[in-house]
Amino acid sequence: MEYYESIKTPVLKGIYRVMVVIQRIIGYICAIALPLIIVYQVILRYILKIPLMGVEELMTFFIIWLYMMGGAVASEKRSHIECGILTLYIKKEKSMKIFNCIKGILSIVICAWLTYWAFWFFKYSFNLWKTSDILHIPMFIGESSMFIGLIFMMFFTLVELLDNIRDLLKFLKGGERK
Repeated sequence: MEYYESIKTPVLKGIYRVMVVIQRIIGYICAIALPLIIVYQVILRYILKIPLMGVEELMTFFIIWLYMMGGAVASEKRSHIECGILTLYIKKEKSMKIFNCIKGILSIVICAWLTYWAFWFFKYSFNLWKTSDILHIPMFIGESSMFIGLIFMMFFTLVELLDNIRDLLKFLKGGERK
């Protein structure tokens, strides 16, 4: 929650806090459940010589959720992978701040587009209500992670864009220079 203090709007601050707590809870549950499931499987299979069907199927749900929450955490911490080739050529501070705003706007547009398709898939999966082969877990549970994870990513990207716009406006007014 490094960027929590930079948020000025109380409502946005509250939403930010709730979203961080939710993503951390989901991430912790998945990160703890996966090794426990693997240990359980190893004990049953190699020590007790008892086959256990469906463990890999169950792990898939936790893996998908952990992956999407990991992307959301990277968006929150602003540590996502980016190819900063253009930043090597931008020398002026004003140009860099404008570039960051444009990059944020493009990120929001792309994320909104992906979120739209993930929502379509979310609705489709919910309406179809297919289940996994062995454990008969509704596939909706795993497939919904894309939509929810992208909502988190879009929110944190929006907060980053607002920070970039605020930095640009401060710079243009002759305020704080970094």
